[in-house]
Order: sequence, then structure tokens, then C-alpha cells
Amino acid sequence: MRALIIAALAVASSGCGKEAAKPVKVEKPKTLVAGEYEVSSEVTKLASADKSTPATKLKLGDKALIRACVAADGTPDPSMFVEPGDACTTTNSYVRSGRLSVQYTCNRPGKGELYPNADGNFTADGYKAVVTVGSAFAGDGDYTLTRTLTARRIGDCPAAAASI
Repeated sequence: MRALIIAALAVASSGCGKEAAKPVKVEKPKTLVAGEYEVSSEVTKLASADKSTPATKLKLGDKALIRACVAADGTPDPSMFVEPGDACTTTNSYVRSGRLSVQYTCNRPGKGELYPNADGNFTADGYKAVVTVGSAFAGDGDYTLTRTLTARRIGDCPAAAASI
């Protein structure tokens, strides 16, 4: 018992006289850093919204790897968040101080509208986000989809292309 008390006192006094280590403050960039990013994605949820086959080429568990650019003003290329072939416009965008929230309205030729929403956090090296998509097609095929994204900045954008 006496040894236990001595051991406890030794541990308690071992930090005396030393200043506690201060946490390192990491500055968050004001916006996404311009450049080329490698974006990996995985479909984590896919469900029919109208009891028909979802009108998407994506399947549950699909993984993909793309490269796309962030413009000099910090605007991400929509291809980072939306399905290939969809024509999209940004309806709302907040990409500041480490926080990313971007909403799009997209049109899929021959089907109708989709509404992708990207939500996540970023650093100077990349970002992590979750993209949720809901569709509003004229016919069958409506679905909800969730993808997780992890992106890392790999360098400057190629001069000839904004997206690979």
C-alpha cells in the first residue's frame, strides 16, 4: 500500500515546474487553395425514391477517383461533386474558413432535375465532404444518394484543362 502511495506521488509531481505544451494552432485557409485535386469517392447510400430502378449509373459501394481543379478564386469545379454528364449550376456556395457547403441544381438529359449538396471541411491540403443527391425526374427513376469524398491537393492545374 505504501509503495502505491509513493508511486502516485511520484507521478503527480513529475510534471511540476514544467509548462504545459501549448496546442499548435493550425491556420485554416480563407478559401480552398487553387490547384489540382485528386478526389476519391464512395457511394455509401443509394435508394429508390419512387420504387423504381434508380436512374443513375452509380451503384452502392462504387468507388471512383477523379482529378479536378479549384479556380484561383477558390471556386471548386462542379465535377468534384456531381455525376458525369449532368449540366449543373451553383445555387448556393459557402467555402470559407475551413467550411464547405455547396448546393447545385443539375439537369440530366432525358430525365430531369437533380439537387446535389456538398457539405464538409477543408484545410490547405484538401477536403472531406459528404454529397447528398435527390432527384425530381419527370418519369421513373427518382433516387436519393450519398457519397463520401476525400480530396487532396496534388499541385497546380494543368494549363490546358480545368478538369481531367
